[in-house]
Amino acid sequence: MSQVALTARRAGRRFLSSLPALLGVLVFTFLLMRVLPGDPAVFFASGPTAGKEEIETIRKQMGLDKPMPEQLGRYLVDVAQGNLGRSLTTGQPVSADLKERLPASLELTFAALFIALLSAVPLGIAAALRPGSVVDHGVRLLCALGVCVPTFVSGLLLIYVFYYLLGYAPDPTGRVDIFTSLPPRATGFLLIDFALAGDFEGWRAAASQLVLPAFTMALFVVAPLARITRAAMLSSLGSDFVRTARSIGLSRWRIIVVYALRNAILPVLTITGIVFSTMLGANVLVEKVFSWPGVASYALDALLASDYAPVQGFVLLMAFIFVLVNLVIDILYGIADPRISVE
Repeated sequence: MSQVALTARRAGRRFLSSLPALLGVLVFTFLLMRVLPGDPAVFFASGPTAGKEEIETIRKQMGLDKPMPEQLGRYLVDVAQGNLGRSLTTGQPVSADLKERLPASLELTFAALFIALLSAVPLGIAAALRPGSVVDHGVRLLCALGVCVPTFVSGLLLIYVFYYLLGYAPDPTGRVDIFTSLPPRATGFLLIDFALAGDFEGWRAAASQLVLPAFTMALFVVAPLARITRAAMLSSLGSDFVRTARSIGLSRWRIIVVYALRNAILPVLTITGIVFSTMLGANVLVEKVFSWPGVASYALDALLASDYAPVQGFVLLMAFIFVLVNLVIDILYGIADPRISVE
């Protein structure tokens, strides 16, 4: 059996072993939504002044008149068939809403993670090469500021400076401005769809709308990435194989890149996977500040409206992505260090 087929088989077994965790997430989310305060039937029956008959009709339509075990059983059967229910706030199937909005969240998260890695890894390496220096203390201070400042505060500050004061950034109201026509939907990622359509004016408009929210999210995750990079590089630079490489006269940059960084990359991969999953689920504040039509803001609006199905679908989607990201990180582990298998 080839190495690729063996890796795919092991990855499949690893994914199947994660199914009980996904089932646990399903059951926990279902029960949690039922114990939260507020009656969705009252909300969708035009408020607390609605008549009792109208509320009972809504409850029957939502299936809330059934016993809790029966509700849970029906929900699990529907999910197994790919039916996540219908959102009462949008009137659309939850799966269709998530499919429509997920590319917006992924595009924002990928852009922010790319910016964060591009900043954090060099900062962590620079701090590790000069421990205790001004550079090291400066990186630590930057990391502390990134963790202490909430994302909505940094987002509002960036809007105030670059949009209101300087006028460099476009109006922070979504993925494109009102004067830009959307491209034919191929992937849902506007940068890719504009490029496929050959509309480079639209591509620049979408990219300019993406810059501020991506930087806002990146500022929050630079700190853990830079810290892990610094700690891993310090440990790698102090190891025996680096001292041996220095003793035989290898160049400084070869030692840093080929020997130290390659052996320090595994902890960075681990924290990157955790950060990506966290960003995708916790970017609701950024999406709200920049009116970004992602899945997190969609779930928050549904939660405020006591709309169960979208929130349950969102949590299940985040759990699935978390499992998938961990699986990808395990495979990358094997690529970075062949001694580690996906198992």
